[in-house]
Amino acid sequence: MKKKIITLALSALLFALCVSAQAQQLVKMQRVCFLSSRAGIEVREDAFKQGLRELGYYEGKNISLEWRFAKGDASQIPALASELIQAKCDVLVAAGTEATKGLKSATATIPVVFTVASDPVGAGLVASLSRPGSNVTGLSLDAPGLNGKRIEILKEAFPHLSRIGVLYHRASPASKVFLAEIEPAARALKVQLKAHGVETANEIDAAFKAMSKERVDGLVRLPSGFLTSLRKQTVELAAKHRLPAIYDDRIIVEDGGLMSYGPDITDLYRRSATYVDKILKGAKPADLPVEQPTKFEFVINLKAAKQIGLVIPPNVLARADRVIK
Repeated sequence: MKKKIITLALSALLFALCVSAQAQQLVKMQRVCFLSSRAGIEVREDAFKQGLRELGYYEGKNISLEWRFAKGDASQIPALASELIQAKCDVLVAAGTEATKGLKSATATIPVVFTVASDPVGAGLVASLSRPGSNVTGLSLDAPGLNGKRIEILKEAFPHLSRIGVLYHRASPASKVFLAEIEPAARALKVQLKAHGVETANEIDAAFKAMSKERVDGLVRLPSGFLTSLRKQTVELAAKHRLPAIYDDRIIVEDGGLMSYGPDITDLYRRSATYVDKILKGAKPADLPVEQPTKFEFVINLKAAKQIGLVIPPNVLARADRVIK
């Protein structure tokens, strides 16, 4: 009797182990592919992966990740998008408006989630924020009055400013919206705007030379993945021309820029993982509303201020979320 019980127990144990092993084998490895308009920014890709882990996705266990980076060269995007389409991804993730447009052009069936995009409606990525209407959805970089707020901060920090240069990416459809947004703020503050659109690194040099001739005494850089990829050039030229400048992305300040005010982009990357999760569980991108930023950050680089002989007023410093000393 005891032998029968032991035999039955061993059989049950072996059966349970077999079932467990089969269940593990049946766990589907979800394939998520990531395309960025710019070079890789490790802290942001890490935030995306952290968001996935928080939702139960672990690389190498139940999810695999493919990465492609255009490094600021938009001409590479179609080929990189094609590579990812051929990789048979379950979900495509895009960082930046240009990367999103490239993936949308490459497929109308595979879901696409953008971690960040400027003016997604105006850029033709979605039909509306509330009802995207296609295979594309994600997180917008925009918030009402954001670009005008940058003008206000710059003027508050440096009240003497009378002519502010505006550097923007001429090929970006969102730039027209941003330019229109900052004009009322400039009029209210009684400052002139000198806008310069660029599409190449050489044009950035030319823009700064033109602003010097125009006697520009401040600079606002409008959001652009292309310009972010060339941030070091912009920062160096702003310092050379001794221009107090405000940017949209803290990474530019970490690379030597003076100040930035904008969405916490790392948080947007982390939040984009929730879209991937919902889609992998059956949701359709067309039914997932585009979300806007909920966290903003104001960063000041005192080293950059000292380099060009500027003093940041105490009341402005007190408002900063981070001060680089």
